Amino acid sequence: MLLSIAMIMLFGMFMGWVCKKIHLPSLFGMILTGMILGPHILNFIDPSLLEISAELRRIALIIILTRAGLSLDLNDLRKVGRPAILMCFLPACFEIAGMLLLAPKLLGVSLLDAAIMGAVVAAVSPAVIVPKMLKLMEEGYGVEHSIPQLILAGASVDDVFVIVLFTAFTGLAQGDCISVRSFINIPVSVVVGIIIGMAVGIILAKYFEKIPIRDTSKVIVLMCSSFILITIEDKWGKILPFASLIAVMAIGIALQKKSMCVAKRLSVKFNKLWVGAEVMLFVLVGATVDIKYALSSGVSAVILIFGVLAFRMVGVCLCLIKTRLSRRERLFCMIAYTPKATVQAAIGGVPLAMGLACGEIVLTVAVVAILITAPLGAFFIDLTYKRLLG
Repeated sequence: MLLSIAMIMLFGMFMGWVCKKIHLPSLFGMILTGMILGPHILNFIDPSLLEISAELRRIALIIILTRAGLSLDLNDLRKVGRPAILMCFLPACFEIAGMLLLAPKLLGVSLLDAAIMGAVVAAVSPAVIVPKMLKLMEEGYGVEHSIPQLILAGASVDDVFVIVLFTAFTGLAQGDCISVRSFINIPVSVVVGIIIGMAVGIILAKYFEKIPIRDTSKVIVLMCSSFILITIEDKWGKILPFASLIAVMAIGIALQKKSMCVAKRLSVKFNKLWVGAEVMLFVLVGATVDIKYALSSGVSAVILIFGVLAFRMVGVCLCLIKTRLSRRERLFCMIAYTPKATVQAAIGGVPLAMGLACGEIVLTVAVVAILITAPLGAFFIDLTYKRLLG
């Protein structure tokens, strides 16, 4: 396992550096590294490491979401209220609608299979979007109208909404009925997550104020608190609807509100942690990608992905109606809200594992979505933000 970790980190960083040199997103090199080293090509990654791949990817997400929370100002979030709420679900709904219209014609699947496919593809990737939006905030782009904060807020809830839909659609495919309660639980889980996260953040802020400990120790306390919240959702999420990743971000927001100085110092620490976590995350995402599915998909799957992205962009555009954003700023929001990676890597293979007839084609489309949208989304964010938000 140690050799596998060394190879992941060294080759991942090297390929990321190479991609940066040729003006491509570094994450493209990391995903490519995972595909090459992973079980579907060279098979150099230890199986025991792949078994805990989901947990390692989740740790990386915790790091970047905590970093985001430590940088978000509640006043900025209040400014983007209505459009931020719409961004949580409307673009995903449009993308699923696009899949329902296009997938049966392009791939010859049923409407239910298309709905499952749409639910897999519709989630954006916080792992791609969050670091990009934090970079914009640091450089001062889009902050006048709180554009990075708007996209961060939407992306943090979008995944929760889509995963509930995915669970409902796969349940239907297995003969279950759709539960109204599961849809009611979406806003409940978000609100409970925010409340619990803010409460934990306030408690930690008071603890750090009264008991002086090193910033490194504070980081460990924050990470362990996040691990506990994630575990609570995993074990008791069905009893108490609870969005733990939103709670993780809320901890950072509460800390920032209560102690700006501590939040700034911890933000620097989490930035350093992200250097290694980013490599591990995207290499392991790449390791889940089976290139044979992408190669067997043909042109139809590629056309489908671009088609549903167009529907998603229409959804984003509708979210921004009656806002003060200019046309250029709205165009940037439409571009920035397209990358996919982590959710697709996590649930893309679930229908196949469940034995559903659509399992292979769903996995194929998920793989194609990762390969197209993660690098292209990151590339176009980097390419356009100075022109569209400057």
